[in-house]
Amino acid sequence: MARTALVTGASSGIGREIARELDIRGFRVILTARREDRLRELAAELHDSRVIVCDLSREEECIRLHEEVSGERVTVLVNNAGFGKLGDFDKIPLEDELRMIDTNVTAVHILTKLFLQDFKAEDRGYILNVASSAGLMPGGPLMATYYATKAYVTSLTGAIYEELKMAGSRVKISALCPGPVDTEFNSVANAQFGVKSISAEYCAKRAVEGMFAGKMIIVPEKTLAVATKAAQLSPRRLILAATGQLQSDKKI
Repeated sequence: MARTALVTGASSGIGREIARELDIRGFRVILTARREDRLRELAAELHDSRVIVCDLSREEECIRLHEEVSGERVTVLVNNAGFGKLGDFDKIPLEDELRMIDTNVTAVHILTKLFLQDFKAEDRGYILNVASSAGLMPGGPLMATYYATKAYVTSLTGAIYEELKMAGSRVKISALCPGPVDTEFNSVANAQFGVKSISAEYCAKRAVEGMFAGKMIIVPEKTLAVATKAAQLSPRRLILAATGQLQSDKKI
């Protein structure tokens, strides 16, 4: 029986490339996102896949997704669906922020819990939560809600990682924390980054390698890994000021 992986947000960017990487490694890949045409295009190039159209900003859709794949014996979950918005906190429409929280936080929380229960019952499985280097920072002026959602993901992942370690479980959970990646994220966030981006393909390869190696935090870029560690040792207000300047330099 083929090993099976579920990848959310698989219609583009990091999610699409992770799906391709898992396909190369011999996994049957279940692809989910809102854009069916994109999913069908990707499915056509994979060896063994299934498409499930799903809007993970809705809690009932998260539950339905888990139920739909219950007979597939999924052993890898990749929580990749998510988006961000650039702008002053008081100016970004509330409905956009609530949908961001539902997608970036609530969906990740629900799917992580449901699949973790399944994986622990079998004492096997991998969960990869796609966060961001933003989740390692004390906050992000001009992307306040996005940074907060990613901090939630890294915090949740780290706590579960330690719980599994304490229990002697063979289930592994990781958080992917890349810097800027060349994806559609920039257009959705209405921003272009002033620093060099890495390719989604490179990010996906490092992500899958780190996941199977059992790493808690995966930072694809070596220089960024050093920078984030230094940031964690620096005064909080200094990092907030520097982050705010970086965000304000983005071209809107």
